[in-house]
Amino acid sequence: MWFDTHAHVDNTQFDEDREDMLRRAQDAAVTRFVNIGCDPRSVRRTLELIERYDWIYGTVGLHPHDAKSWSDALYNEYRELASHPKILAIGEIGLDFHYDYSPRDEQRLAFRRQIRLAKELAMPVTIHDREAHRECLDILTEEEGWANGGIFHCYSGSAEMAAEIVKNGFYISFSGVLTFSNAAKVRKAAAAVPLDRLLIETDCPYLSPHPYRGKRNEPAYVAETGRAMAELRGLGYEEMAKITWENACRVYRIPL
Repeated sequence: MWFDTHAHVDNTQFDEDREDMLRRAQDAAVTRFVNIGCDPRSVRRTLELIERYDWIYGTVGLHPHDAKSWSDALYNEYRELASHPKILAIGEIGLDFHYDYSPRDEQRLAFRRQIRLAKELAMPVTIHDREAHRECLDILTEEEGWANGGIFHCYSGSAEMAAEIVKNGFYISFSGVLTFSNAAKVRKAAAAVPLDRLLIETDCPYLSPHPYRGKRNEPAYVAETGRAMAELRGLGYEEMAKITWENACRVYRIPL
């Protein structure tokens, strides 16, 4: 069984065939995934999904792209919604200094406030980090954000940074980028992460793995990333599925 730890199936790209897409996931032995709430709209749609499907879980958070819309009212709304038993984490939150869709000071503020929310609720966090590696780590340290665990999703940093993240008790998740021919840095990091801290994801509808690159991604394709990870680590396909499934259940605090 495969566990996609980070998906966005509420995205409008799935509106025409969401039911078929979910059937394909289960046919591919993807029997759990976490849909990531990254703004108020996606959080609402995530709640609809987790109410409708017993094998889908969710998170609540505000993506750094939308950090400029952070407010005390949103803090209070997310605090209430996070009490839902199938909301597993605060995220995705973090910093994105590649696109800078929100001013960096506002990204930092929203990141810090959401770390504090996670601390208040004793929940793990799901981190988005793009071209802001050192600052993400520094803010987590300053805010004591390592305390309840979490995930660096769609990891793009170095093996050395991965070691620092793992040392602080977090997990590291790899997407379909692992299968790209130009992803030597990502593969080097994936080869170095301890097996008990390793996760896989789709980040669908983005970042489809080979052989689906260029097409819309979906949870069924997490198995291809799992296959690539198994080959990289010299493990069997089913063994990698078991390892990453158990790790996902552990970080998200749900039964195996």
